[in-house]
Amino acid sequence: MAVPDFQMIMRPLLALLADGAEQPVAVLRGELAEQFSLTPEDLEEELPSGRAKTFANRVGWATTYLYRCGLLDRTSRSVYRITDRGRGVLESHPDRVDLSVLSQFEEFHEFRRARTDPRAAQVADGAGAVVDGATPEERVAAAYRELRSALAADLLDRVLDHSPEFFEQLVLDVLHAMGYGGLRAEAVQRLGKSGDEGVDGVIREDTLGLDQIYIQAKRWRNPVSRPDIQKFVGALHGQRATKGVFITTSTFSGEAIAYADNITPRVVLIDGKELTQLMIDHDVGVAVATRYDLKKVDQDYFVGDDESPG
Repeated sequence: MAVPDFQMIMRPLLALLADGAEQPVAVLRGELAEQFSLTPEDLEEELPSGRAKTFANRVGWATTYLYRCGLLDRTSRSVYRITDRGRGVLESHPDRVDLSVLSQFEEFHEFRRARTDPRAAQVADGAGAVVDGATPEERVAAAYRELRSALAADLLDRVLDHSPEFFEQLVLDVLHAMGYGGLRAEAVQRLGKSGDEGVDGVIREDTLGLDQIYIQAKRWRNPVSRPDIQKFVGALHGQRATKGVFITTSTFSGEAIAYADNITPRVVLIDGKELTQLMIDHDVGVAVATRYDLKKVDQDYFVGDDESPG
């Protein structure tokens, strides 16, 4: 048979984990290939880009959606187990689990939500699938947004898997990639250690070092509260600093945001979602996998003698 689409894979994948045992994706992929009676030729089929095997890619997307919607839990890298929500979905949907089923969960819409382009909803239905009336350009754009969203979510997971020290260096790398500090490596300095007085790093705002930005980096899962920002502001006063950036892998409470908007020194807040977007935009922790050039007719090239201006 042909390689199944990723929605057809979702329920069989969940069923393989129904006993509660942890399983690596590679093992699940092999068992799914047997269930779908895929031939060696089927398993060797590649995506049009030639960068990945079609079946492996579709199993990966099925796993991603089930995990992001809370039906699977990732116990370690590429190892998953079913959750109580996953068992509930298996029981209530004995025939098929697809995007329309997942759309009942808020996590699905959060994952599919296009943060950078509110027009995305115009080309998607309630389950997040691209509608038939969308133009080819709209479908390409929607697919790009979905790939970017999945990449951002994966980046945040990878960051959380690493140490706080790694995270402190990462945020300095992001700011440097954005142009702060100029070209000199010594313009970026990580300070996070015992006795750092609430400041994890410092970076020059300009090449000459006329002003400096102090940084607090928190690899947290819980929201950052107003007292956390107040402690950082106290540390900035101790450094006689005028500018600070507080970066976290989590989110900021409403009180923290309101406080940061009305204080001196100025403090910019960057949450986990914004951080991953900056990582993608400035090539920190990511690499180009595939590039598609969308071309159009060069009208000037086809202007005939009788159409020349003048």
